[in-house]
Amino acid sequence: MTTDLHPAAETLITTASEFLAEVADLSVPLPTPTLLTPSPLTNQTNTPRTPGTSLETHLNASYGPGNRYYERFKSLILHALQENEPWLASDALDGPKYRRSRLLAPSERTRYFSITTVYMESIPEYRGQYHLHPYGEINCVIPVTEGAELKGMNGWQGAGWTSPAAGTHHYPEVRGGALVALFFLPAGRISYAASPEMEQPVCV
Repeated sequence: MTTDLHPAAETLITTASEFLAEVADLSVPLPTPTLLTPSPLTNQTNTPRTPGTSLETHLNASYGPGNRYYERFKSLILHALQENEPWLASDALDGPKYRRSRLLAPSERTRYFSITTVYMESIPEYRGQYHLHPYGEINCVIPVTEGAELKGMNGWQGAGWTSPAAGTHHYPEVRGGALVALFFLPAGRISYAASPEMEQPVCV
């Protein structure tokens, strides 16, 4: 049990732990032929899912609005905003429109992902802090304002998920209102030393 946390934050961490355990056990089928061993169930080759476009596509198809994990995250976050609970995105980065706070450092409980909440609010496009994902990222996008979107590596995303691959870097951007980004970082790794002039990895 995590100590000194608001009960809702503890519930969110428990839900996230279950979600991360389930996602970690998934695999993505690759077309044959390949040098790997084909799966007898799919006649295709399986490789573990890691952050990137394939995982992002899968999460949006199977874990978006209507999925029990997504809906639980959404319920906890919207209630926390309504009740002004102090655990959610409490540290101002650019006044009240851009706030962030880490809920949990990497731990065995969450398969060594950290958990952070970010609140962003703007009708026109607004950029946050430029950063790099050394090991990638899994990011749950929860609009507070209907139609609000977050820009990921594959373009604008409303309610659902983004999953930048390892080594990618960008500005987090919002448009259309307010949203919360609930993001999971492998080993808690993130770098704010990156710059837009740096090359993207070959996966982009």
